[in-house]
Amino acid sequence: MRTDCDLVRELERIDGRGYPAYKDVRGGYDFGDFQLHIERVQGDPFAAPSRMRAQVPADALGIPEGMWNARHRRTALEDVLLRRFARTLASFSMRAGGSGKSGVLATASPGPEVLSRSACEVRDGAVTLRFEAGLPARGRTVDGRAAARMLLDFVPACIDRTLFADDGLLDQAWAAVELADDQRAAREKMEELGLVGFVANGSVLPRESGVSKRPMADALPFESPEERRVVLNLPHRGDVAGMGIKRGVTLIVGGGYHGKSTLLQALQDGVYDHVAGDGRELVLTDPSAVKLRAEDGRAVSGVDISLFIRELPGGRDTSCFSTVDASGSTSQAASTVEALEAGARTLLIDEDTSATNFMVRDALMEAVVAREFEPITPFAERVRDLWEQAGVSCVIVAGSSGAYFSVADCVLQLDRYRVVDITSHARAVCEHLDAPVTPRAAAFELPVAGHVLGTAFGGAPGSRARGAGRGTVGDGGRGGAGGGRGRGGRAMGSGGGFESAGPRGRGMAGERTKVRTSGCDSLQVGDGLADVRLVEQLVDPAQTRAIAQLVRVGLQRGVVAPGVPVARAARELGALLDREGFSALAEHGDAPCDLARPRLHELAAVLNRWRRS
Repeated sequence: MRTDCDLVRELERIDGRGYPAYKDVRGGYDFGDFQLHIERVQGDPFAAPSRMRAQVPADALGIPEGMWNARHRRTALEDVLLRRFARTLASFSMRAGGSGKSGVLATASPGPEVLSRSACEVRDGAVTLRFEAGLPARGRTVDGRAAARMLLDFVPACIDRTLFADDGLLDQAWAAVELADDQRAAREKMEELGLVGFVANGSVLPRESGVSKRPMADALPFESPEERRVVLNLPHRGDVAGMGIKRGVTLIVGGGYHGKSTLLQALQDGVYDHVAGDGRELVLTDPSAVKLRAEDGRAVSGVDISLFIRELPGGRDTSCFSTVDASGSTSQAASTVEALEAGARTLLIDEDTSATNFMVRDALMEAVVAREFEPITPFAERVRDLWEQAGVSCVIVAGSSGAYFSVADCVLQLDRYRVVDITSHARAVCEHLDAPVTPRAAAFELPVAGHVLGTAFGGAPGSRARGAGRGTVGDGGRGGAGGGRGRGGRAMGSGGGFESAGPRGRGMAGERTKVRTSGCDSLQVGDGLADVRLVEQLVDPAQTRAIAQLVRVGLQRGVVAPGVPVARAARELGALLDREGFSALAEHGDAPCDLARPRLHELAAVLNRWRRS
């Protein structure tokens, strides 16, 4: 392997040449304490920065193996190192100067979720730090001196301050690892106690705004109602008291603006661990929990929704339902079945974002429109059987309909941001008013076989997915397919508007495969795309980018193909990451620094929403 001295000589040689001469410095260099690998060199100073990685033996850092020998500990350690590295790179970025993106030094900037990320991997006894560097230019020529200063002074300084500085690194790492231990232990104890959710006393649930993940200042700390109070004994924090949400059907009610949706939001994010100081580090949810909602206009391919929607007008079958433009009810029915097929044991639902006719149907409506004329079986009539026959729990937020009182095991009321257990009171009121009991629908039977990937993942160019086009096996139109607004409020249609281009790989026949993503809103691989702006548990754009690359690799390896069960494809792609790490997603030498591991549930959700552009 070449050394840092060879890199200096190479930069001196190309100084003043045209910018493409930087491609001569690609490769690995031994710096003594670490190895620097220049994986991909930008073609122009105004193009996306060059990709690099630094690799350091873990034993050289004095990090004990016990800190990274378990997956949850390793992820926590990687998170600490990455946050230090991101801060250090930012302090050196742009110092080298020059035109375009000269001098940029950057890597992934994590949010409050602790995710496995490509920017920092502890694997096979080494720490790998991936980052981007804008190689310095004067106009459009190589600035070799500035490049030498950046690569031989600034980058080593960043590595040293991140990994070798004696400024409490080990203390920070141990604190993160111990929190991860407690979070893991809490989840195990939740399983033992039959809990699908736990909210520790003192947690801060509200965020400072709708576009911020930072905790709200001066928010009322969470306090469990006594009836739902449980104590978890954790290895480092000892006894931690909080509210336990038991398996079964839990109903959350209360007036508007009293905190119902805020609690549910915290629970849906509780499938991920959070960093200390976030306020939700001990708000934990069944890792398989999936948030469901209506998604007007989404694509559905070959899903058996007959549990909720029977034969449609014209004799159209719903046991293999496909459409490119689902209504609110059919989209929510499909998402429910897909979540169950992906292994969800807990469903989270908010009345505000659900299709009303999917959730409830009152007696007056049934008196006017007889049951035989209504193909929809409301979720309220299936929720008890989902729990009692399939073992699937539900946490439901409701503020207008009382249909779920008679089917709930527990009723919690949010009263000025405080949780009150009103289970007994709700039952007494229902009995006093002789309120109608929500009936159970007949013929409860979950689909036996999971559905398979459709032709949107293959076939001749220009071919359409099964059921494509309005009126094939679908419901009524809802405007443009996939139209509307993304999470950031930007208007987008079904066929484009992607704001950032990712790397391009080779397709099956050698053609280049286009890979693009737009935040947490959409992704495109080749001529296929998915609108995911309403897949609420995709919490980081880096997860969307990782899913896009997983789809690309899956297509190339035949893991993602027509006829393959969706759940199996998701599992095999997850196993690929387990075996090979993020390097499995490499296209140009090594993986980029901006990927984060998704759950299998969100990976399956993307596969389920795939359509041809």
